[in-house]
Amino acid sequence: MRTWIRSLRPFDIHTLVERTIDVREAERFIRQFHAENPGSGDVNARLRDVARDVARYGTYTHTAEELTFGARVAWRNSNRCIGRLYWRSLKVRDRRQITGAEGVALECVAHLREATGEGRIRPTITVFAPDTPARRGPRVLNEQLIRYAGHRAEDGSIVGDPRYVEFTELAKSHGWHGGAGRFDVLPVLIQPSFGGPLLCNLPGDAVLEVPIEHPEYRWFADLGLRWHAVPAISNMCLEIGGICYPCAPFNGWYMGAEIGARNLADPDRYDQIPVVAERLGLDTSTERSLWRDHALVELNVAVLHSFERAGVTMTDHHTESRRFLTHLAREEKAGRVCPADWSWIVPPISGGATPVFHRYYDERTLKPAYVHHR
Repeated sequence: MRTWIRSLRPFDIHTLVERTIDVREAERFIRQFHAENPGSGDVNARLRDVARDVARYGTYTHTAEELTFGARVAWRNSNRCIGRLYWRSLKVRDRRQITGAEGVALECVAHLREATGEGRIRPTITVFAPDTPARRGPRVLNEQLIRYAGHRAEDGSIVGDPRYVEFTELAKSHGWHGGAGRFDVLPVLIQPSFGGPLLCNLPGDAVLEVPIEHPEYRWFADLGLRWHAVPAISNMCLEIGGICYPCAPFNGWYMGAEIGARNLADPDRYDQIPVVAERLGLDTSTERSLWRDHALVELNVAVLHSFERAGVTMTDHHTESRRFLTHLAREEKAGRVCPADWSWIVPPISGGATPVFHRYYDERTLKPAYVHHR
């Protein structure tokens, strides 16, 4: 067994309510697949095969082409994602034969290595075994494959990311020893189809990190900030045609504001705005000085500069806003609805200065989709 993987004692998690899939959802997806992919064969014959399998087994099996199409369309339908212009470029890694925890761990590491590409980030999804009436699929218990620990000190203070204090304590209760720093990469906890969970410490070559510095202020590097290059969401279920793939980690690339205006800036995360403001010598005695705004801009300048200097793919919120409207126009031209949640599409910095701010969106839920499972 690899040294960065440990089997753990079982712990109680929600048990899947086994069910037969809704054949109507399967039919809708199969018809959509054939409508958008002319020349894919006889749709009626495929529908008969699917109906027969659902009647016999309570489920059916997607072809490789259906799986790839479904994963990409789920990204196209993600109403909280501003970066959907390149949905057709999503690389789909079909690993549906894998149900064991060690196999999932190995493939998650391989996913990160392939998606990172030495800084040229590639949108990627790895799809593991689905839930079926006979067997639950595996699950990754982490919110993302790469996140930083939050260590609670004896005095109640937190070192690291406060968002992940509980998960850090869970990992430690199962034997993880990750130090006590501000940016300790958490292990991945995997619940297989059968048996107890497994802890996977991510190898260093699977986690590319970028130290944060500023193009003008040399002292910025002294803050010791950094962030990982790949945002790989791992706790959402990929639903395609009634089938749930509970373990399907996927990633795009970062928009700078996700790090500079949220992860490093939010008061309940790394809360760096007051720190930056103090180093800039800003007047923090009154809100009218707009010290928060000034510090927030400089923090975002530092993040964008650092990723560019490191040669790591990243986009800014102004560019991504224009790209999203391009995507919206393409979808409307294709006769499709483009759902969007305004509160997520509008960037968390300078929202009113971006074109996505000044319009309304259709907020309906479309399938295939990425959803949160229990």
